[in-house]
This record gives sequence, structure tokens and C-alpha cells, in this order.
Amino acid sequence: MKPHTGIRGSTLVLTGVAVLVLAWLVMRWVEGSRSVPDPGWIGAAAMLFLGGGILVAGWQVRKFRDGVSGASMTPLRAARTLVLGQAAALTGAALTGWYTAIILVLLPDSDIESQRSRIWPFALHALVAIALAIAGLVVQRWCRVRPRDEGGEEDLDELNGYAEDR
Repeated sequence: MKPHTGIRGSTLVLTGVAVLVLAWLVMRWVEGSRSVPDPGWIGAAAMLFLGGGILVAGWQVRKFRDGVSGASMTPLRAARTLVLGQAAALTGAALTGWYTAIILVLLPDSDIESQRSRIWPFALHALVAIALAIAGLVVQRWCRVRPRDEGGEEDLDELNGYAEDR
């Protein structure tokens, strides 16, 4: 049985593309009746804040895993950090698809200055969403438990100092 490797890049790409297609269809329908709302800067700031917080939590788990930190870490906290990193990766992929779909809807009118100025905030949000997805993947990697050697109990006893003289 192959061990679970976590969220893969291909999963994130498929998530982003699926959201892009669905959002593009919805935005084409909505754009005909009303304008696409501006994203506001608070969304980008919130994604940056979340990405930074996830990286800090993941770094603490990594330090504990590597034996560098003297701080206590519970398995539950480490597992929650892992799940939070995976959720951030999926959320970043979905938001990238969402913002990219809006850019694609606005792109045909990009020759108009007012529409062109509306594309830039969505492009910034898409880049920040990509950064959130990357932060989630990095945290997932930092939370990965390293595989044990294939040695038996005899090797473990020697490492722990319990080996008998032969």
C-alpha cells in the first residue's frame, strides 16, 4: 500500500481549472445584466495574512519535527497545521481560478481605460491566491513525517542504547 502523499500540484491545477470554467460561465451570465464588482484590497490583505500565519505554524512544526525546537508540540496541533496548509492550498487554487475567470470576462474590453484599470486588482488577487496555494504546499511538505529506516527492532535498540553485549 502506497502511503498518502497529500495534496498534489495536479489536484490544485484541476481545482483551479474547474473553478475557472464554472466562474467564467457564471460571470458571463452576470456580466450581461450587471457589472462585475471590484474585489477590494481587503481580500488580498486577508490572503497574505493567512498565508503568513500558515507559514509560521508550519515552520514551528518543522522545527519540532527536526528536533531543533525545545517548545512543546502535540500531534493534534501538528495535524491541524497540516490540514490548514492543505486547505490553504486548495483555497488558493480555487481563488486563482475565480479571479482568472473574472479577468477573462473583462479582457475583451481591455482597450477601454476604465476596464483595463479594473483588471489590475483582479490580477493582483490572482497572484496573491497563487502565493496562498504555494504556502499551503510548503506547509504540507514541512509537516511530512520522514520515513523510518527499514531496520528491525535490533537497530532501534542499538540507537536507544539498549543493545546487549555479544
